[in-house]
Amino acid sequence: MESRRSTQTDTLLKYNDSLVRSIIRELRELEKAALTIAENEPMTAEGPPPSLIIYQTAINRNKRCLLAYHMHRTDRLRDMYWAAGGALPHILSNADIRGKLSPHEVDYLRQYNASVMEFRGTFSGELDITSGIVSPPKDLHAVVRVVRDCGTITTELGNIDFKQGQRFTVRRADIEHLIVQGYLEEVS
Repeated sequence: MESRRSTQTDTLLKYNDSLVRSIIRELRELEKAALTIAENEPMTAEGPPPSLIIYQTAINRNKRCLLAYHMHRTDRLRDMYWAAGGALPHILSNADIRGKLSPHEVDYLRQYNASVMEFRGTFSGELDITSGIVSPPKDLHAVVRVVRDCGTITTELGNIDFKQGQRFTVRRADIEHLIVQGYLEEVS
């Protein structure tokens, strides 16, 4: 319910530590009860006792709810991280956001940031993964599908082997004559 509310309001709600702890406590009690039933009631030809199935269903439901709650929160944290341009101090210095996080979530963000920085460091200036992605102008490039084989064509970017059924994104100037001749078809 809290994940759904958070999604609908597009905000990160305060971590509900008391609810998470009570669900974990309930899980332990259900597991003890299920173990007691499994030890005391014999298995029948039809399968396990119905009460054991009910306990097991409740345990699985609680686990799924906890996993969904935490997955939703980690997704929101990653989205916030990338929305801030991969700058962890901008997120953690905001008292409003910091107050909504559990200590484990703060640790997760720090470790996630360390992993991103380590990965980014392997490129050493070749690529900045935290920069925005700029798509090429649509009028310069065309997405085409090969209708008939036309062999290898030399373009400004190198040789391209156009085989029937393949798709390419290429400079319009390099392949305009092939579209006119019917070898390629522009895909919208």
